[in-house]
Amino acid sequence: MIGARIAAHLDTLTRIGQDDALKAVIGRAVDEITDCFRKGGRVYFCGNGGSAADAQHLAAEFSGRFYFDRPVLPADALHGNTSYLTAVANDYGYEQVFARLISGLGQPGDILVGLSTSGNSANILRAFEVCREKGVRTIGLTGADGGRMKELSDLLVNVPSTDTPRIQEAHITIGHIICELVEQAIFGEGR
Repeated sequence: MIGARIAAHLDTLTRIGQDDALKAVIGRAVDEITDCFRKGGRVYFCGNGGSAADAQHLAAEFSGRFYFDRPVLPADALHGNTSYLTAVANDYGYEQVFARLISGLGQPGDILVGLSTSGNSANILRAFEVCREKGVRTIGLTGADGGRMKELSDLLVNVPSTDTPRIQEAHITIGHIICELVEQAIFGEGR
């Protein structure tokens, strides 16, 4: 059982590594996030459940540090304030929690990264719709078919899997690659 799960994980990462088109999209995400930060923009993240944890993790890699000490890169996860989250979910509905916040915080040139294994999370879809209205770029991290986020994402990084744990594992790997390459591009240091 354990070996089979490790093999499935490795198979997903191998398929990503062999997919030149997918690697090119990841490279474009690096370029867009780098450009956003260089121009004084902010990068926001959102997700639900395990994807919320991954969103918060990746935001912290930018706003804290990744491989080396350097200035802050302004990034935050939209679900970090539980008082806001529960109030808006109660008063407006859970599908509005990210949309309402990005409508107030997001500026043209900013980026919202949405993590959803299915690509069908209603609250992320609604936030991406608001981003279109505001000129905020969107990067979707999803599973194999991209779900409804495929149509709303400016860039779609769709992991070639339909297995939620394997998708989430790949999202954090891809996210770490993006964080590392953005950090290197802006600050010129590397491993």
